[in-house]
Amino acid sequence: MNIIQDPLFYVLAAPLVLLFGMGKGGLGPGIVTLAVPMLSFVIHPAQAAAILLPILCLADLFAVYHFRRTFAAHHLRILIPAGIVGVVIASILMGRLDKDMLRLLIGIIAIVFCLDHWFRPETVKALVFGKWGGYFWGTIAGFTSTQIHAGAAPASVYLFSQKMEKTMLMGTMAIFFTAMNYVKLVPYSLMGFLNLENFLTSLVLMPLAPIGVKLGNMVLHKVNQKILYRYLYLILFCSGIKLCWDGLLA
Repeated sequence: MNIIQDPLFYVLAAPLVLLFGMGKGGLGPGIVTLAVPMLSFVIHPAQAAAILLPILCLADLFAVYHFRRTFAAHHLRILIPAGIVGVVIASILMGRLDKDMLRLLIGIIAIVFCLDHWFRPETVKALVFGKWGGYFWGTIAGFTSTQIHAGAAPASVYLFSQKMEKTMLMGTMAIFFTAMNYVKLVPYSLMGFLNLENFLTSLVLMPLAPIGVKLGNMVLHKVNQKILYRYLYLILFCSGIKLCWDGLLA
């Protein structure tokens, strides 16, 4: 019954888990996109993802509790079934697709979406995705979340376009990614990623997750909605840059 003992791993992982929690609590799930690459400096990316998944599942429970009264049920009725389809497809195709090309494609989509939001003239109506757009982006989010742990970008493309109130947006994203992460436990277990060493390492880091959720929720209620959206688009843009970087140079 061993856990990872490299001190550098914990130096990187501890603040990342706090940031995870803060992302779940109100700073947006795009932060998760940056985590696996950072931990990959000290451990294999697949192991990093496996260690982080149970922590995310715990943080999800606290996030859902915080946002239990503020979420858009009609969007979730579109996104969750579509996301589950995406997880199933990704599980079947695991290891058969070029993950670098997927990273590059999703990164480009995220960047273009942000540039469109920032630079499109106000006289031109911004793009708003309807029901079928939700099915499409939900499926892509479930797929990329399973394959390359980057579901935040496609989900954000759909949800940001709805121009929801900030707590409604964060609550909807929190519940959607809670569903995705718990569904992902099945293929991760079947593929042997959730072994004893990884799970015990997750347990060591887990106490930091609810602290981060609380901090993120406090920040959410103190920040102006326009400022929050500017921050979220910036995080999405940075996530897109990172995905493109990984896709081109991996």
